[in-house]
Amino acid sequence: MCGIGGVFNKSKDKSVEPQILVNMAAIQSHRGPDGFGYKLSDDASVGFCHARLSIIDLNENRARQPFVGGAENHILMAHNGEFYDFQRIRADLVAQGVSFSSKSDSEILLRLYEKYGIDESLSYLRGEFAFSLFDAEQDCLYLVRDRFGIKPQYWIETDDSLIFGSELKVLFAHPSVERKFTGEGLVHQLMQVMVPGSTAFAGVKQVKPGYILKVKRVNNKFQITEEKFWDINFPKKNTYERDKSEKYFIENIRKELLRAVELRMVADVPVGCYLSGGIDSCSILGLASAISQKSVKAFTIGFSDERYDETSIAKEMAVATNADHEILKINGDDLYGNFEKVLWFTERSIYNTLAIAKYLMSKRVNELDYKVVMTGEGSDELFGGYPAFRKDMYTYGVGISNSESENLKENLENSNDIFKGAMLANEEISNQSFKEYLGFTPSCLQPWLACETYAKSLVSSKYKEITETYDPGAAIFGELDLEQLENRYAIDQAQYVWMKTMLEGQILTWGGDRVDMSNSMEARPAFLDHHLAEAAVAVPPELRIKDNVEKYVLREAMSGLLPESLYKREKFPFMAPPSHADKDNLSSMQEIVNEFLSPERIREFGILDETEVNDLLNKFFSSELDASEKVQLDAIINHLLSVQILYKIFIIEDIPDKAQKMADNLGWKV
Repeated sequence: MCGIGGVFNKSKDKSVEPQILVNMAAIQSHRGPDGFGYKLSDDASVGFCHARLSIIDLNENRARQPFVGGAENHILMAHNGEFYDFQRIRADLVAQGVSFSSKSDSEILLRLYEKYGIDESLSYLRGEFAFSLFDAEQDCLYLVRDRFGIKPQYWIETDDSLIFGSELKVLFAHPSVERKFTGEGLVHQLMQVMVPGSTAFAGVKQVKPGYILKVKRVNNKFQITEEKFWDINFPKKNTYERDKSEKYFIENIRKELLRAVELRMVADVPVGCYLSGGIDSCSILGLASAISQKSVKAFTIGFSDERYDETSIAKEMAVATNADHEILKINGDDLYGNFEKVLWFTERSIYNTLAIAKYLMSKRVNELDYKVVMTGEGSDELFGGYPAFRKDMYTYGVGISNSESENLKENLENSNDIFKGAMLANEEISNQSFKEYLGFTPSCLQPWLACETYAKSLVSSKYKEITETYDPGAAIFGELDLEQLENRYAIDQAQYVWMKTMLEGQILTWGGDRVDMSNSMEARPAFLDHHLAEAAVAVPPELRIKDNVEKYVLREAMSGLLPESLYKREKFPFMAPPSHADKDNLSSMQEIVNEFLSPERIREFGILDETEVNDLLNKFFSSELDASEKVQLDAIINHLLSVQILYKIFIIEDIPDKAQKMADNLGWKV
């Protein structure tokens, strides 16, 4: 698990500056503090860099990247992530006469490419990864990202080059990259939900999950194309295998999850587990403990607000598995006191301070000399865990009567009251694009689409003309593969939309990779193994959610591992307490609001509307609002703080100079 970066010049006569590559590695040294490397093509018009976190093959020199391959050393490769089942793939290649120079899992990519080319190679790869590969014979650069977008990969085309990297700051370390917000990007930052493949910054894009970005150099110009190599594929309505028994699906999920966990236990360093009070992380810990047959280190975040604290359930699971249990209690000062620091790593807005809580936990994991943990992300997406999925299923149905549907929806609203305004919208929000094609707007998007009016009013006058007629929902819809939505059940459509938006853009970003890697800690989300995912979406909807029980088939698959209280427990979304939940938290939020949302600071930065921001703050701090409105405004204020901080640390500050100083301090030199 590492950080990568690179430069591909349009002209072969223009050389990449090695020091810039070193600086690009240095600014992401948190992703790879164990060493760095850089390589240039023979004509020096292409350069890759790499910052290494050693997990597999700890030999500093043997596994150093970028790797060079091919008969004439015409292939250049850099990889961020993990390839699982690499020992079997490696052995198979060796049996066919292929030679290896390291014990690194990364090297299998180079050898697969040499033998099969890019397309066939991808079918062998299992795990979370982002990589760059340049083939001088084809004069072509490939940028590839894993199937769910667990690992990041950004790119921008400038006048002279294409520049890429694991984080935005890697691109910004290059002096030729202009750093400025777009009006549309700013609106999405204030809404939280992003257009797939986009960022807040002009010209900067992401390689989409499950895609190859192909950049071919022809006559000093780039031909850039995108090619999808994988997508989550829910069966069409009439193609579910309902002739198979409930037992079949339960046993198949158990088998695939067990294999996914088993593969993710492979490392040359100890592997721990994140543990909340949900069945997802508890299942991972239970399987990991059974596989290792010894005590596994488990890490739990605890909050002072009991309504959001799950430590009692986590303790129960830790005792049941004999885990070595570490609990990190976090208060309001911890959260808002680290807000600015965490935004340096998230590089995007956050609606909830859970990102900061996870940053603090990854810091603690690092202090205890752990580099790897397994996590439960992805389970809710695959097995219908979120209340919004149940709502759409009850409303648009899978064999549910109208009376039963109304009873289920009422129960859902009451049981999830604490999360209204965040996980569930206060009122129905309809977007025309989704409505016309699907017949409804997925409930999972509605809380964020509900922020559109606020977002457009809060941007400064220089953006308002741009954003006035902009339709964020239509922009999101326009990036979805409609073939994957056609003739599917409403719950399948909702799960697909969430995976393409909030899973990749939020949960796996500021809730995952970015805050974990901020402290050089690799997270392995076992549920997002693509073999398990393919088994999960094959489960008929009525077995994903059965008798108002979400993730039913997973519960049954893991029933022997789970304490009875956890087995019967309803899904509880993992969130940090909103600022208004307690006075200490609110006081800490007020301090950072005074710093970044003061009239003086707003006028200085020029990206927000002073009057609108002031009115919203007065409404939040002064008026009597119901709890759901408080939750919504709390999220929007976090967005406002986020964009102000992002402007300060990525636009005002001199990032190329900062990268050079970081390289100097690390002693990383050409």
